[in-house]
Amino acid sequence: MKVKIVNRSGFPVPFYATELSAGMDLKAAIEEPVELDSLERAMVPTGLFIELPAGYEAQVRPRSGLAAKHGITVCNSPGTIDADYRGEIKVILVNLSKDKFVINPGERIAQMVIAKYEKIEWEEVEQLGETERGAGGFGSTGVK
Repeated sequence: MKVKIVNRSGFPVPFYATELSAGMDLKAAIEEPVELDSLERAMVPTGLFIELPAGYEAQVRPRSGLAAKHGITVCNSPGTIDADYRGEIKVILVNLSKDKFVINPGERIAQMVIAKYEKIEWEEVEQLGETERGAGGFGSTGVK
């Protein structure tokens, strides 16, 4: 599938690092380093604008290395970019660690996954079908 992209980042367009990668890294299109204090968040521009076909969305997700090593994650994870959005892709990063973190120009800050979705129509009913689980919520299926 081909997707139109305007790239004003100064870096190559996002790409799949391996043949079986689901996501493409997004880079910080900033001119100066940005410091994130503990529990601080920032909206980081990527310099990318995309035109997705109808029925698709782009999901912006944390990079596991930044999360595991530095406590940096995407605040609204996963962030959704709708097919009709034409503005710049920006990533809301939050620092969940106790240490300051510096985002450098060109740093890989998040990953983007393109996903197909279905539109639904609600059918209002008085009762739902029965299942073994029923209304059992968080932890209701056990830990083992």
